[in-house]
This record gives sequence, structure tokens and C-alpha cells, in this order.
Amino acid sequence: MTFTPPAPFTSRPTLRGTFGMSASTHWTATATAQAVLERGGNAFDAAVAGAFVLHVVEPHLNGPGGDLVALIRPAGAAEPVVLMGQGPAPARADIAHFTGRGLDLVPGAGGLAAAVPGAVDAWLLLLRDHGTWELADVLAFAIGYARDGHPLVAGAAATIARVADLFHERWPTSAERWMPTGSPPAPDTVVRNPAWADVLDALVAAGDRDAGRESRIDAARERWMTEVLPEAAAFVAHPHRHADGADHAGILDADDLRSWRAGYEPAVTARFRGWDVYKAGTWTQGPALLHTLRLLDDADDARLDPSTPEGAHLLLEAQKLAYADRDAWFGDGGGAVDADDLLSDAYVSARRALIGHAASAELRPGSPDGREPRLPPLRTDRLSADGSTGEPTVDRSGQTRGDTCHIDVIDRWGNVVSATPSGGWLQSSPTVPALGFCLGTRLQATWLVPGHPASLTPGRRPRTTLTPTMLSRGDEVIAIGSPGGDQQDQWQLPVLLRMLVGGYTAQQAIDAPTLNTTALIDSFWPRTWVPAGAAVEDRLGDDVIGALEERGHRVRRAGDWALGRVSAVGRDADGLLWAAANPRGAQGYAAGR
Repeated sequence: MTFTPPAPFTSRPTLRGTFGMSASTHWTATATAQAVLERGGNAFDAAVAGAFVLHVVEPHLNGPGGDLVALIRPAGAAEPVVLMGQGPAPARADIAHFTGRGLDLVPGAGGLAAAVPGAVDAWLLLLRDHGTWELADVLAFAIGYARDGHPLVAGAAATIARVADLFHERWPTSAERWMPTGSPPAPDTVVRNPAWADVLDALVAAGDRDAGRESRIDAARERWMTEVLPEAAAFVAHPHRHADGADHAGILDADDLRSWRAGYEPAVTARFRGWDVYKAGTWTQGPALLHTLRLLDDADDARLDPSTPEGAHLLLEAQKLAYADRDAWFGDGGGAVDADDLLSDAYVSARRALIGHAASAELRPGSPDGREPRLPPLRTDRLSADGSTGEPTVDRSGQTRGDTCHIDVIDRWGNVVSATPSGGWLQSSPTVPALGFCLGTRLQATWLVPGHPASLTPGRRPRTTLTPTMLSRGDEVIAIGSPGGDQQDQWQLPVLLRMLVGGYTAQQAIDAPTLNTTALIDSFWPRTWVPAGAAVEDRLGDDVIGALEERGHRVRRAGDWALGRVSAVGRDADGLLWAAANPRGAQGYAAGR
């Protein structure tokens, strides 16, 4: 027995063609990526061009001072690899420095929370190694939008309005950058960032025109890491307001930046319904999706329908177990779990046996390698207004939340990219006026307690929520991802189940009503959790929602079209390419032919 789409209607078609496909969280980035494909570039050229445009058009969701995780699969490669753009904690970022300032958490905003920014170097590395275009041509799109202007999306305008007082009173350079008239801009206001355009022009000019293409890109990488970013670090070294309400100085310095570069890593994989599913390692939350799929793999197909009471309950309970293990065991070394232990048959079977008829209100990590799990102190909190936890930015009360973006590209040669850039939001820390951007705050995902795999440790990467996905089965491939902080994989999961088990098209699966658990430890300041919490879209229906409540889930209705921002591209077994994108928020789009 299986499950099928309840109705053929979708918000838009699943695009199909043979030439190339692009999908992202902003139509301009999608159009940029597709324009590169049309002009002969490959998927890697297109993704890099689209990503630099995302810095410009979604500044509240990502920025040059942020980070990046991607899965890339060059044509002909047997498996994808991870493009690692997550920088580590600075050399001076030890627990004692923070607790000595009276902190029990890394603040959610301010330069003290800055890790080494990894996104730009990672994108340039990808372009050098797998792209074909010159840097000048790839960056021309972003330079044009930064210098000539683009219409500000409603989400960015709303974010600026929420932090307007903070900008006016505490971060004047951010007020000058984002509120030049003295008031928050309205949606569709044409905004420009000439300082950032100048930085990009300087990266293009860094290379010798007589040198080779790769040498010119390496020169841009060197300038970025040794000249541009040190200027940003020096700017936030002066005390400024942070999310905890106090003034602190940043501790990132030029030596931290000089000693780090982006790189590649093997992916972690598990098998589900004949598909190989690939994720980044346990320095991300990615293996939690693999763990969840393993927990669900023995269930009858009909029990995996997220639109039924049984399916919704099963998804929520399986994810609680997977994320409890994430919160106890994931991190960059220092006692982190080995993914093979987490995904072993014996351990998965033991964890699966914990799923019962009623909703669990406990955080129940296991012992995948026999060690006792260690959880940080738990902070309970009420559900947020939209039922999600998201990735917090900050106003002075600490309640404003931001998010992330995503881009997928596949070309006619078989190159494919799934990338999730984030951090460096316009509201992360004060804008560096000469550069036009600010530094990110990824260190807030670390703990100020010793001995945990995600403890703050100099030189170690903070455990990131960025978690793109790639799947393959024979000649078929899927590249998929979503913004959403802790919800990124949770929002991908129902889409994948509906596609792989239910037979939905990609667009049908993305459009369908979704849900997620909030019974996990928030990866972002102020690090709370909601026992037995669940967020659902109202379109799941009163019967399903009522059944979840009867089982003990603390359900928050989030609205009809409020959860999930998935986009995806892929190739069918017959070689036909496809793409689909999230309609929620009227911002994500796919393009292709």
C-alpha cells in the first residue's frame, strides 16, 4: 500500500526540460543562474553567480560575512562531495573569555559571536576548481545589482523596521547603510550598496591579467582573506551592543583569517528506499536527516504519509529522537559521534523501539557508541508566534529572527549543486561602512560548557544548521535544500517522503502542507526548547491536527502557507531535467528549459 497526492493542483508546474535547471529562494538569483547556463556556463559557474546575487538581494538572510555548506557532484563523479565553507572559532574564543564577561551563552548578535567567515572563499574555490568562467563575468551580476540597485524584498524591509531602533541608537553605521533617509525603507524601494560593489571590483582586479584563470581567482581569495576580512574584524574589535544587552569587543583577528581556507570533505551517506542520500558530517546537523530516514525505513509506505495522523505523529517522534542525538553528540570533534555508529542497524533498531503511540515530552538522546550522552542545560520556552524556532538575529529584546537561503543548479552535462549559504545577516553585527557588509554570528551555535562535542573551542567549527541534501539512484539525482535553521532538514523530510514514497512530483511535494517538531534544543540564541512542541500548517486539516493533540503533541498552528521553503532540481531516469521551488512568501522561484 502506498499514498498518492490528494489533488493534482499545485501552485505552479514542476519545470521539465533537457538544457538546465535552477531554483533558489529569490527569483533574481534563479534568473542569474539560468542566465549563466544560457550563456554556456556550467552549473558551478551558475551557482556561484547566483550566490553572490543572493548576498545582495537577500541581505537579511545571508551575506559576505557568513558561511556556506554545499554538496557538489561533477559530471561523471560516482558520489558528491561536501564544499566546506564554515570557518572555525577564533584563537581567542575560549569559554573563559565569554564566561569572564558574565555570559552563559554566546550572544546572538554582535561581533563577539563571529567565526571565520567561510562563504566567499568557498564560492571562489568552487569556481576555480569546477567552473569555467572568469571571475569578472561571474561577479558582474552581483556588482550590477549592488551598484545600480535592486528592489528590496518585503522580508528585508520588515527586518530593517524591526531593528530600526537598535540601528539608530547603537549601530549607526548600519542605520546609514540600511536607512539612509532616516526611516526604514518600504518594500520594493530600490537600494544600492556601492561599497560592496567596490569590494567585488577589487577582487576582480586583484589578479594579474596575464596570469591564468585559476591564478586570478586565487589572487581574489588571498585579497579577501588577508585584506578585506581583516578590515571587518578590526571594525568590530571596538565595543558595541550585543544581544545580551551589553557592549563587547569582537575577538576575530587577521591571524585567524590568514590561517584558514575553505575545502572539500567526503559526504556521509545512508540508503532509503533504493536511494543513496548524502549529507555533510556531524559538524553540521545533516546526519540527523539520515538517522531519521533510517528510523522510518522499516515502516509501511502508507504510514509515511505526512498528511495522516499516523504519518505526522511518526515523523515528529522519529525526528525528536534524531535531534536529541544531534544535541548530545554532534560537533566538530571533541567527542562527536561517528556517523557509522549513529546509523548502524543495531542502534537504529533500539532507537526505533522508543517510538510509541503518545507524544514524548522528554529529550532522549541515546548512546550510539556506548558512551553516556551529555546534554547542555535545558531552557524551556513558549512557542514563537509562527510556531518555528528559526535562526535568531536580534532586536534589543532578542526576539527578531532571521533565516537562510538556498540555491540548486543542474546542467545538461550532469553537473549538480545543492548549496545553503547563511549568516552575515544585515542585523548580525554593525555594518563595516567601507565594505558594505557585516560579520556573522555562527559562534552562537556553540556551548559555553566544557566537554560537549559542540563546546566553544578555538580553531573548531561551530556546529552549523546548514544542511543541503543530494540523492542518487542509478542515473537519477535530486539536489534539494531549504532555509529554516533547525527546521531545514525537517522541512525537506516530508518533501522527500512524498516524492520517494508517495509518488508526488517535486512541486506537489513542496506545495503540500508540512509540519516540524520544536522539541529540540534551538541551535541559536537564546537556545530554548519546547517539550512535545510541534508546528503545523493549518492545511493539514482539523482531523490530523486534533489527532496529534490527542496524542499529546503541543501543536501550534502556523497558518496555511507558513512552514517550509524548499527548492530542488534533479534528473529523472530517462535523462529529463526538472526543477521546483517554494511558493510560500512569493519569493522562491525555479527556472529552466
